[in-house]
Formats: sequence, C-alpha cells, structure tokens
Amino acid sequence: MKTKLYASAVSLAFVGGIALADGHATFTVGEGDFSWDSFEAFAASTDLAGQTVTITGPWTGNEKEKVEKVFALFTEATGAAVNYSGSDSFEQDIVISARAGSAPNLAVFPQPGLAADMARQGLLTPLAEGTADWVASNFAAGPSWVDLGTYADKDGADHLYGLFYRVDLKSLVWYSPEAFDEAGYDIPESMEALKALTDQIVADGGTPWCIGLGSGAATGWPATDWVEDMMLRTNPPADYDAWVTNEMPFTDPKVIAAMEEYGHFALNDAYVDGGAAAVASTDFRDSPAGLFAIPPKCYMHRQASFIPAFFPEGTVVGEDADFFYFPSYESKDLGKPVLGAGTLFAITTPSDATTAMIEFLKLPVAHEAWMAQGGFLTAHAGVNLDTYLDDSSRAQGKILQNATTFRFDASDLMPAEIGAGEFWTSMVDYTTGTPAADAAAKIQERWDTLK
Repeated sequence: MKTKLYASAVSLAFVGGIALADGHATFTVGEGDFSWDSFEAFAASTDLAGQTVTITGPWTGNEKEKVEKVFALFTEATGAAVNYSGSDSFEQDIVISARAGSAPNLAVFPQPGLAADMARQGLLTPLAEGTADWVASNFAAGPSWVDLGTYADKDGADHLYGLFYRVDLKSLVWYSPEAFDEAGYDIPESMEALKALTDQIVADGGTPWCIGLGSGAATGWPATDWVEDMMLRTNPPADYDAWVTNEMPFTDPKVIAAMEEYGHFALNDAYVDGGAAAVASTDFRDSPAGLFAIPPKCYMHRQASFIPAFFPEGTVVGEDADFFYFPSYESKDLGKPVLGAGTLFAITTPSDATTAMIEFLKLPVAHEAWMAQGGFLTAHAGVNLDTYLDDSSRAQGKILQNATTFRFDASDLMPAEIGAGEFWTSMVDYTTGTPAADAAAKIQERWDTLK
C-alpha cells in the first residue's frame, strides 16, 4: 500500500481512498502512486489566488462529492476557488443560462449532441489551439476523442470544443468464471472465436446467450447497442460516422448486415435462453439472471459496465461474475473498436482560471483522483492504472487503453425520433420476425420525414 502526502488547505472527509484534511491531503491507492510530478509542475507555474471557476454538469449526490475532491486539487495547485453545481435538468438549464448570457465558465456535457448544437449557436468557446494535437497524442484512440469533441461553429468552421473526461464502456461480455472453468471454456480473443465458442456450448448441451430487450417505454435499446458494436466490427469508423449522420442510410447493405450480425446470435433458438421468441419479451434487467442459475441457463451476456447493478444480491464482480472485451473480427483487421459514452468539458464563459482548469484536466492526477474513488473510467493514456479502486475498474480501464477506435453510442447521437424511437421499435420488429431489410427501410422512412 502506497501513500502520498501533499500540502493542502482544504478540509474534506475521507472517501474511497482519498483523504483531504486541514493542512494536508493523503491519497492511498492499492499498488500504484498518483502521477504527482506533472501536478507539482502545474502548481508551481499557476497562481490564480482570488479567482473562481464556476462549473455546472449532470453529477449530483455521490458523484458530486467525488468530483469536488478532484476540484479541490485544482484549488490546492492554483489558489482559485471552484464552484460546482449539479443538476438533474442540466440539459435544459445550460441552454437557458447560455442564451441569457449568465452561463458558468464550464459545462460538463453527458453527450456530444447538445454541445455540438450549442457550438453551432455560438454559445461555446473553442479550446486553445494545440489541444486537439494534445488529445490525439495523449488519449488512447486519441483521434476518436478529437472527432467526438470537434463541432462546426455558426459559420460552419470546425473547432475542438470538448475535452472528454469520464467514460462509460459498453463493449463487454459478462460470464460466470466458475461455469467457464467447469466447462473448460477459454475467453475468446476474436469474433471468429466467439462464434466458435457459441457453437461449442450448443454442442455440449448448453445455451450460450442470455439476451433481453425489455425496458418499458424504451424497449429495444439493448438491440441497438448490439448493432452499433457490430457496425464497428464490420466496417471502418468512417462508415459508422456516416451512418450516425444518415449520410449512410439504414437501408445501406452494410447497416443491414450489421443488424443481421446481431440476428446471428439473437434469432437462433439454440443460442438464446428461452429461444429467440423470449428475447424481445425478456426485460434487460432480468436477462443476466441465467448466468447464475445452477446449472447455467446461459454462459454469456453482452451488456454495458452498469449491468452488475441488476445481478443477484451479493454477487461479487471478479469472482461470481466477470467480463471480457466483446471481440472484433481477426479477419477484418479493424483493430479493437470500443463502443461507449462519456462526459466532456466545454467552455461557456472564458476566463484565465477556466483555461487553467482545462490544463488541469489534462493532468493524469485529475483522472486518478476519481479513479481511486470508484465509478470512473478514463481514456487518458498517461494515468497509472493501479490507481483504480478495484480490479474490475482496472480491467475495464485496460480495455479502453487498448482500444484503437472509440465511438459514442450511435442512437444517442441520432435525432430522438430515430435513436430513441424508430430504431428501438424496429429492432424489436426484426427480433420478432420482420426481415432486416424491411426493418431498416422503416427506420429510414421515419428519418426521411425529418428532412
């Protein structure tokens, strides 16, 4: 166990391996130390005593407490105060305040769509020149994060507006290590191997997958995640981007083929717990339960990093359940793409202290300080992975570090009528028997009405 002592003037309670108390700050992490050198250099060169940075974002409750400990380090280094306000109605509040000329210095956007809209309206300030090159060089799959944070201004010129910070990971397959060990199954390293394992489980008398699309009024979204992951595994990132903006229509053979890649797993009665007919009617929160049955009702479940919240009470991730990267095709040579989401910082009211906060967020310690508290992943390639609070977070962090491409959840970037509407419902139709080409045509027809 390593401990780092650093001077501090703040007073905060001990949380998740981080203690900030009067006169000192102590950070305790498992096997690795924080990246203090760059922090100390930043502190030595930055004096903002008497200034204040105002920030608003979607983090409330426990998440607000965690990020405030990160901001406390900025205060330590610079002398500037940080006022953060979290809101459940952030998306509405930031637009209103920006149009009224009363926006805070920084806004934390939970997805790039709103940031892009505000950039086009002239309500955001581009990040400093050179930041795009820095992100490309210092983030895993760096060009992806430049692309995701670059938007057109009101004159149509592209600038980098967003610096991504906290990341969510979707390209995961969950499984029971005990069930895999008893059956003698290895973790597949390619999509070809995953399909072979699926067939092997059937040959052994088991059922490979649990899949559920049910989610109340949002039923169908788990299938869209499957299709998004398959688009990234069967096509170059540029095709994915064109699809998101409808430059590549849903009726394109590449999109239909990605839908059918999902169907390869979901529409085979032998592959899915309850048979293909159960996929659309099973709630996504209930669908992983089969992993824990004795004997197992299924061996694998593809879902995002949040799904352990719906595992049986007492399940220990890393012991009772674990995950592996949803692999790419070895034969297609598309690297290791990752699907997910993330939050980005953007400037709404510039100031010297605001510019300094962006520079602070580039430091590894600005990420490690939340990594050590849990509930945080980052694509920053310079962080010490040992500062993650637990092995599960560390393993997910490694997946992000190894990614060659990162793309945001496509349905979150599409118009709501599509990404949170027709895409969902048509994927349910496809899952229950509508041909992929017909389901794709229905989605495209709806999109065409928006023009």
